[in-house]
Amino acid sequence: MADQIPLYPVRSAAAAGHKRAAYYSAAGPGPGADRRGRYQLEDESAHLDEMPLMMSEEGFENDESDYHTLPRARIERRKSGLEWFVCGGWKFLCSSCCDWLINICHRKKELKARTVWLGCPEKSEEKHPRNSIKNQKYNVFTFIPGVLYEQFKFFLNLYFLVVSCSQFVPALKIGYLYTYWAPLGFVLAVTIAREAIDEFRRFQRDKEVNSQLYSKLTVRGKVQVKSSDIQVGDLIIVEKNQRIPSDMVFLRTSEKAGSCFIRTDQLDGETDWKLKVAVSCTQRLPALGDLFSIRAYVYAQKPQLDIHSFEGTFTREDSDPPIHESLSIENTLWASTIVASGTVIGVVIYTGKETRSVMNTSNPKNKIGLLDLELNQLTKALFLALVVLSVVMVTLQGFAGPWYRNLFRFLLLFSYIIPISLRVNLDMGKAAYGWMIMKDENIPGTVVRTSTIPEELGRLVYLLTDKTGGAPLLPRSASTQREEQHAGTLTQNEMTFRRLHLGTVSYGADTMDEIQTHVLSSYAQVHPQTGGNNPSSTPPRRAQSSTPKVRKSVSSRVHEAVKAIALCHNVTPVYESQAGITGETESAEADQDFSDENRTYQASSPDEVALVRWTESVGLTLVSRDLTSMQLKTPGGQVLTYCILQVFPFTSESKRMGIIVRDESTAEITFYMKGADVAMSSIVQYNDWLEEECGNMAREGLRTLVVAKKALTEEQYQDFESRYSQAKLSIHDRVLKVAAVVESLERELELLCLTGVEDQLQADVRPTLEMLRNAGIKVCLKYYEHELVELACQCPAVVCCRCSPTQKAHMVTLLRQHTGRRTCAVGDGGNDVSMIQAADCGIGIEGKEGKQASLAADFSITQFRHVGRLLMVHGRNSYKRSAALGQFVMHRGLIISTMQAVFSSVFYFASVPLYQGFLMVGYATIYTMFPVFSLVLDQDVKPEMAILYPELYKDLTKGRSLSFKTFLIWVLISIYQGGILMFGALVLFEAEFVHVVAISFTALVLTELLMVALTIRTWHWLMVVAEFLSLGCYVASLAFLNEYFGIGRVSFGAFLDVAFITTVPFLWKVSAITVVSCLPLYVLKYLKRKLSPPSYSKLSS
Repeated sequence: MADQIPLYPVRSAAAAGHKRAAYYSAAGPGPGADRRGRYQLEDESAHLDEMPLMMSEEGFENDESDYHTLPRARIERRKSGLEWFVCGGWKFLCSSCCDWLINICHRKKELKARTVWLGCPEKSEEKHPRNSIKNQKYNVFTFIPGVLYEQFKFFLNLYFLVVSCSQFVPALKIGYLYTYWAPLGFVLAVTIAREAIDEFRRFQRDKEVNSQLYSKLTVRGKVQVKSSDIQVGDLIIVEKNQRIPSDMVFLRTSEKAGSCFIRTDQLDGETDWKLKVAVSCTQRLPALGDLFSIRAYVYAQKPQLDIHSFEGTFTREDSDPPIHESLSIENTLWASTIVASGTVIGVVIYTGKETRSVMNTSNPKNKIGLLDLELNQLTKALFLALVVLSVVMVTLQGFAGPWYRNLFRFLLLFSYIIPISLRVNLDMGKAAYGWMIMKDENIPGTVVRTSTIPEELGRLVYLLTDKTGGAPLLPRSASTQREEQHAGTLTQNEMTFRRLHLGTVSYGADTMDEIQTHVLSSYAQVHPQTGGNNPSSTPPRRAQSSTPKVRKSVSSRVHEAVKAIALCHNVTPVYESQAGITGETESAEADQDFSDENRTYQASSPDEVALVRWTESVGLTLVSRDLTSMQLKTPGGQVLTYCILQVFPFTSESKRMGIIVRDESTAEITFYMKGADVAMSSIVQYNDWLEEECGNMAREGLRTLVVAKKALTEEQYQDFESRYSQAKLSIHDRVLKVAAVVESLERELELLCLTGVEDQLQADVRPTLEMLRNAGIKVCLKYYEHELVELACQCPAVVCCRCSPTQKAHMVTLLRQHTGRRTCAVGDGGNDVSMIQAADCGIGIEGKEGKQASLAADFSITQFRHVGRLLMVHGRNSYKRSAALGQFVMHRGLIISTMQAVFSSVFYFASVPLYQGFLMVGYATIYTMFPVFSLVLDQDVKPEMAILYPELYKDLTKGRSLSFKTFLIWVLISIYQGGILMFGALVLFEAEFVHVVAISFTALVLTELLMVALTIRTWHWLMVVAEFLSLGCYVASLAFLNEYFGIGRVSFGAFLDVAFITTVPFLWKVSAITVVSCLPLYVLKYLKRKLSPPSYSKLSS
């Protein structure tokens, strides 16, 4: 019979009126069209490009059809034929073939619904996965191949591997093996060691979790089992503060109320406790062992991603008639959550990789910075230059002899054009930037979790942040209200009740005492026996007698509004036990203190707690609540008891929650409902003030909720309850059928009030957003339903709302693919993890919603305002320094390759090395490494100036610090200096040609040290130390490197004459060569700063 319930009941248009009909006009021809759409389950991401963009409030006053005239995202021209294949089609074909082969070899198991018998895992119809957690990337056999593949899949590392391996061939050997294998081996050793440590840590964490012991209930009693040995159908006992090991259906609890609280911060990032309800059939059993005396099973839907929904049924077959109970999300205990109260017993329904927590865990992509990609492109250009230069040399030889061998030897001789030290220096620089960020006293608590992309902080164009809560940063429409169960990234997550509007009268912070007076007066009239001896109740009665009609009307309406707010929620008061957490439940309850000071509130949303705390402040206090009843205490101290008949939880689809209660003193049944104005405006009776007042409160930055009620007769409720129970037992389309039944109640509700709650911004949020805007960063606040990419890219700020976690990630991906610019995502909750991982740079805020976003992010901060300094200062410095460091290391390789080319030309294009052995290793290490690496301390402007003038950040996004233009400039500099050094050595020291190696190498080292000094913009004392240390190391090593100053393998006797290098002619001639190679560059740099100064030059001066 449940399957016959209509899914889409049609409303009567006659009762709606002209005003209400406008609410439905956008959905279709009939007033029921909008109602049907509200419950239609669709894939949210499928219509991402159809979502309207909220620019202002006025946009909502127009017909939705106007949105179809907005520009659509550009669709690239479809390539065909050979052009498609050359422009990337071959990659698509290869990846498609690989995916097909993988699917053939490793087909995924089809997930199915299941029947789980209580305590009988052997009755499982299918084999289910083990309940073990495995976060390791490799195993014993795949570790070395996997790590090596990750390293050599990059062109740079693969090139060095080929060059190093070539030295094992005698005909190609041009130097000592260690000059090639030592740097490569060092890089690989560090990488393998780092991966091994990380892998071992992951193994230890997995082993610790999988080895946790749990109590398993069997026919013979309790037995201890490891978490990894738990099976589907097992009855598992979980104690307070213990992690739930697998997905279970909640059967029993030690709490008398038949419910418990769980903490879900490790699952969804929300720190508010969630109330879970045990299956009533098993909770009523006299003893725990009776679970084996009944014949019962759970029917569970197939495993799925959604952690906020579940459909199933509980059936007990051995009773007459059989007992059927509907199961929903409130009857589940998901893995990785923590029991916060009592002891729970559950039957396992999903294990291992089929649990919600594992299915929602995506392997984060390996993020590669834009600067690394640009350097990889430049590396390929250098390789092309290397090949061209080698071919030219062989051509000038006339292809004499075994030319192909000579070609390969030239490739090896000029291989320093692509220096292996580039990767080492950049990785060390990234580590240094991360250390500087974490040691910055101005942003305490900042953690760098991904050390490979600090330069990305200086290249961002789009910043996507979680919602603003009540922040009036942009004009908020009345529809941009509560849709998630927690506050936002930019707010403090501390709710304060600010406004109550009744249509004709509005109460603010300065008039709350009037509400208290009205509440006191109402209960004094209803219960004169409680207020007769209360002197505080006398003045309101006297005031009422002077103007009985008006005062009674206002007092009555205020009383109804406050009572509705005090009853319509999911809040539970909690009292701390004086006896501690140990001991039996009965004794603990006896020692509990039920005073106001000892009471705290738990709810799934801070909004709910704020509303209940406010009703307490005006005299109506929630003192207790269980599954079936709640109690309110009046200002006079009387306790009112209400029986909870039904609760309709808030969902992101319905955007509202409701409750049906029976007043035990009067037996009156009332249906209360509250929700967002977009959901409630079509439900309540016609009024002329709701839409306007919602807009007014939204402009004040308040989160609004519309509160309404409807009185029900006993017959009406019984009819509803029958249909509702049938719908909940339905296996197919349960959500739609339940929603359709509930909708039958949501007609012509009496509008009681409109509430406004404020979630204050964190410190310095507005200045930070203004700074980001001035820096040219476009801010997208996650708040509205759809986004048009073309229009969004033209706006300085965009507000999107009601986005699921998947949609947030899709929007990030959409921006990246459409614009090709770098994106940054900022979030603080578990629902922001997908967005953070999808962005080029993810920033997590460690706050009250837990640490899930913080742990998944590349950078973790404690406050949103730290984003400003993170980008303006550290992003700028990291990008500028890495760009300078990368180009200088390439310059260091280009200049020595130029000298090698000149030298080979002089020796009739012979493939003879100019420098070999330790000279080549020392050149890239102790002789020049410290000054070059000291560039990581350089800065073009002071941090204070970078924050004061965020406009400087705009230049960074253009990528001018590292481009083909700057690269070509450095190539020309390298060719000029290499040519001067080599030709100068040959011309000035023609008579001392035997010493050409010592002469040119000394001038080369001095030139490199001077070039570092030329590049530095702000000196640091460590830079000076590095310059003199390197120079001292070279001078000291001259006495030990006699054998390395020979030319090739030809012996000229003593290669290094100490007496010669101390003569005045040697010193002045080497100095002259060095000055000629560097002085023109100093002059050009001075003229450029005078004639065309950079944007930061005036600030730095």
